[in-house]
Amino acid sequence: MSRRETHCVAATGFYFHGINAAVFVVAPPFVCSHQSGATISMSGLRAQSACIALMLAAMAPLLAGCDDANTAVAAVQAPEPDVSVVTVRPQARAMVRELPGRIAPTRVSEVRPRVSGIIVNRMFSQGSEVKVGDPLYQIDPRPFEVDLQSAEAALSRAKAVQEQASLQARRIATLTSQRAAPESENEKAIATLKQAEADVQGREAEVARAKLNLDYATIRAPIDGTIGAALVSEGALVVQNDASSLATIQQLDPIYADFQQSVTEMNQLRRAFENGDLDRIAPDAMKVRLVLDDGSIYSVPGKLLFSDAKVDAYTGQVTLRGEFPNPNRILLPGMYVRVQIEQGIDSDAIAVPQQAVQRNGGGGSEVFVVKADNHVAVQPVRTGSLQGGTWFITEGLKAGDKVVVEGFQKFAAGDKVRPLPWREVDAAAAPADTQQAAHAVR
Repeated sequence: MSRRETHCVAATGFYFHGINAAVFVVAPPFVCSHQSGATISMSGLRAQSACIALMLAAMAPLLAGCDDANTAVAAVQAPEPDVSVVTVRPQARAMVRELPGRIAPTRVSEVRPRVSGIIVNRMFSQGSEVKVGDPLYQIDPRPFEVDLQSAEAALSRAKAVQEQASLQARRIATLTSQRAAPESENEKAIATLKQAEADVQGREAEVARAKLNLDYATIRAPIDGTIGAALVSEGALVVQNDASSLATIQQLDPIYADFQQSVTEMNQLRRAFENGDLDRIAPDAMKVRLVLDDGSIYSVPGKLLFSDAKVDAYTGQVTLRGEFPNPNRILLPGMYVRVQIEQGIDSDAIAVPQQAVQRNGGGGSEVFVVKADNHVAVQPVRTGSLQGGTWFITEGLKAGDKVVVEGFQKFAAGDKVRPLPWREVDAAAAPADTQQAAHAVR
């Protein structure tokens, strides 16, 4: 069989990281000898080796170019991120406790009948404001009018008897002085006169009672306040001194807020005063505020009236009471509120914005502090109370520390940053400015 020779061109493509094109290197043709049942000859292997060597030589400049590109990228470094920080400055702050409580009326009066009878008229609007003495219900007055007439008639009879006894006593006294009548008759006449006078006084009392019952037939408001629902209607029989009430009147301005504080907190507060950690607030300067159920602050501050002198045996808490003006009837009895009460002043308190405090995996509190070389470090802290969006820090920070408030997503602990002062006023006003701009666009 004759020998066949084939000229083959070897071409190989390579892809280099960072270069968006494949480089093909073409090697010179080599001769491959093919025979039936024979493998590639040694000359073909040498040709392949030569081809690979040529391709490596061609790729050398490209590899050098890649090294230059990596060096250029490394030379361009990312700028230091901007973060907002606050500088810790101890200052005097009021220690505010927020305690749960409920609203209670200043006075409550149950309207009850003082005489028995049939209700013939209701003279108030349910839910309205009433004053002392305003008529509420009318009981049928006719039986009481008849009783009054009878008592007045009995009084007139008693007065007539008294007058007769008085005249008789004068006559007997004259006869006795002239020795025309015995002394015993004089004494008897005097006793009869006194009995007549006492009978007149008794009849006068019956007349007063009849008048009083007639007046009680008109049931009046005992206090100023807001009257609730009418619990009886016309035609109902009411009984004197019955336990059931006809309506309820509550005085709502001013109004009370009753709240509880644990005896443990009160003891801690007392020890803080004794140790000098807190300064006392004068009772007349102590501020009490209400937080409504929607989170808003009641606009009018109140005053602390008293603290109970006993501890609840079941809850271990002490009841306190505050008084608040309520001219618009915003506060209603039974409402759940939270009471903020200033119980002391910390003369060198350290506080940071609420968003500056983070929680770690173990549930502890920590903040990011920018050091003198502008590198960020994690600083564990111990928090006190949260008041008005501000955490009080009891341990972990000192005066002059720069605490990160905004920009947490821009860095990790140990990175170098560019600290900028955090402007709390501008941050709070940003939503309003945004709304005004949106309104101007519309």
